[in-house]
Amino acid sequence: MVSLNRILEASFKAPAWELAWTVEKAAEKLSEEREKGEGEFFKVEGGLVKIPARGGMFVVGDLHGDMESLSLILERSGFVEQAERGEQVYLVFLGDYGDRGPHSPEIYYVICWLKAEFPGRVILLRGNHEPPADLTPMPYDLPFQLQAKYGDKWEEPYGEILELHELLPHVALVEGKYLLVHGGVPSKAKTLEDLAYAHRKHPLESHLEEILWSDPDDLLDGTAPSPRGAGLLFGPKVTAKILSLVGAKTLIRGHEPTPLGVHASQQGLTLTLFSRKGPPYFNEQAAYLKIDLEKPALNAYQLASQAAVTF
Repeated sequence: MVSLNRILEASFKAPAWELAWTVEKAAEKLSEEREKGEGEFFKVEGGLVKIPARGGMFVVGDLHGDMESLSLILERSGFVEQAERGEQVYLVFLGDYGDRGPHSPEIYYVICWLKAEFPGRVILLRGNHEPPADLTPMPYDLPFQLQAKYGDKWEEPYGEILELHELLPHVALVEGKYLLVHGGVPSKAKTLEDLAYAHRKHPLESHLEEILWSDPDDLLDGTAPSPRGAGLLFGPKVTAKILSLVGAKTLIRGHEPTPLGVHASQQGLTLTLFSRKGPPYFNEQAAYLKIDLEKPALNAYQLASQAAVTF
């Protein structure tokens, strides 16, 4: 049986080569899943993971280097213990693992260990802080945080992390129930394949940019330019169209800080989840979701009131 506390402690003590090795092991699992078209307990099509509507699912929003929040989520959810017992349980991260917070290297160590240890249970989605080269956010702190921790040995783990980013899926789907992305829906998508292969069509088509960068807006009929300078603002009609296209009821996404860690919008179509606390966001609470996948799909208001655990 794995000691979670030991892994959390190891993340702070690991030398550069050990972080690089741990990231490489997670990348190998991701590469295998893409090549085979499946993980142990889910299907994979390009950058799309299809999760069966069985068992339970924990969902984690943006972490941005917040090890205190990640530690609390892992301890309180009991995911590791459930996975070791062979229970049907999934742990889905919505992206944005590093930058902003002080413990980006440690976050990468833990999430990559989780993926390597429980590959059929852990899904690591790509966020806008795991960017393609032409969509790098500013400021981009990760290289400097690695330099600060590892000195002249920082380049080895950073190179492995960049390779990991290119292998991360960007969409997860619980068919008939939930669509999970980091930012938003691709407003011009016409088929499920547009979502699955958004990474291949980038940058000629905007699907990946919108998945990583877009934000919901309650008042829009369609889309509008985003103040972020990438992605779009998208209204509830756009969300409803894409949910219908993929056969889901509710969009679960991260990307935006929210004071209570969770926020329902767009007439219950969209739930925003944020799982870190502290500067520069100063949100009062962080949250994660616990969802019974065998029950009927919950709308965003129901998820916010019944399934969010805040701290």
